[in-house]
Amino acid sequence: MEKLVAPSLLSADFNNLGRDIEMINKSEADWFHLDIMDGVFVPNMSFGFPVVEHIAQLAKKPLDVHLMIVDPDRYLERFRDAGANILTVHWETCNHLHRTLTQIKKLGMKAGVSVNPHTPVELLDDILFEADLVLIMSVNPGFGGQKFIENSLVRISRLRKMIDQKGLSTLIEVDGGVDVSNAASIYSAGANVLVAGNAVFKASSPQNAIRSIKGI
Repeated sequence: MEKLVAPSLLSADFNNLGRDIEMINKSEADWFHLDIMDGVFVPNMSFGFPVVEHIAQLAKKPLDVHLMIVDPDRYLERFRDAGANILTVHWETCNHLHRTLTQIKKLGMKAGVSVNPHTPVELLDDILFEADLVLIMSVNPGFGGQKFIENSLVRISRLRKMIDQKGLSTLIEVDGGVDVSNAASIYSAGANVLVAGNAVFKASSPQNAIRSIKGI
């Protein structure tokens, strides 16, 4: 199974954002992960369209945009225009999830759905065929630097079994508390893509940290 790493720019140095983006460009990372927070769905706020557009101009790898916002349907096209390649919405915020995922794909992006730690992965059973990616939150969303919730490994394994039984190619992404110490066990549980923030950008050598998380 392919191992992908998506460094989270929420942990980057915004005083030197161009430098950190170029570091990711030159690294063995696969995607840029962008967390969009509205201060309503989660108790924090992050960056908006101008920053996403700036990142897209500098990035040489896909933008993996995670919408932690209410009513994401209002902004799907705007995020596409800002440069998103993968757009993930939360199960908890979408009243018509099938329609939302379908629209994301019609706009030319890969469609993802995310679930919070308390949301059973079994609730995705009837929508998996429409999702290119499922993002398992392994911390409560809203802040970086939190500790990995160990029960997430059980949830990843259950989701992997669901996907495999259906014969789907849906990717499993994991975000929250990922670092060198637990990356191997997360991949072993069935994940394809690991999001890492502080574990990359706070490391003495971010590029070596990326290599270690990928198990290279």
